[in-house]
Amino acid sequence: MAASDPFQQVDIWQSDAQRVLYTQLCNAFYAREIALLVAEPNEQRLRKRLKSLPFYIERAAAAVVNGQVPFQLDPHNGSWLDKQKLQPPNEKSNDDFYQTHKKLGLIVPLLLNRANQTRVAIDSIDQVSDNKLHCNEHGWFDDQGQPLEGQSVVLLKPTKATMAAACCGHQWSFDKRITPRTLSLREMLLAGNINWRNLKRPHVRVKKI
Repeated sequence: MAASDPFQQVDIWQSDAQRVLYTQLCNAFYAREIALLVAEPNEQRLRKRLKSLPFYIERAAAAVVNGQVPFQLDPHNGSWLDKQKLQPPNEKSNDDFYQTHKKLGLIVPLLLNRANQTRVAIDSIDQVSDNKLHCNEHGWFDDQGQPLEGQSVVLLKPTKATMAAACCGHQWSFDKRITPRTLSLREMLLAGNINWRNLKRPHVRVKKI
């Protein structure tokens, strides 16, 4: 049995519709992840990922069901849907956001440029200092959002538009729209925990009593 977790308690469901949605999402996530695991060449890594798979799938599905993400959900594919901009977000619109609003746990969008393809990803801040910050997956950045470790990625200011692009997997090739990518389980979990009322602050989840 999985360890106790507030996302996995039976009493979080308030309706049959939520239970059905949760089941649909779990099925979609399992189908997606198994297809990825087939290509894993390292047996030890494969065993580790298989062992943790139920835990992360259940967390991600519960985060989606209980979240407040303001986009249409495709439960069969486990993806968020929103109209895609003609061109990628402008990284120069950060202003001084990260000088004054870098906070532990803040969920942020990033612009990745690789092999003539641009996409918006999602990550969270897990370390801060006077003039730099660290994202859990993508490493260190300065307060202007520029990478400090040679990554082909820059931080974007969290806005409704950049978060929409991140949550919905929007991507471009040669500055032209292409089919949105599928988010990882980790990204789906992060998307379900964005503070949409105030994108400058981490989401604080209130435990039910």
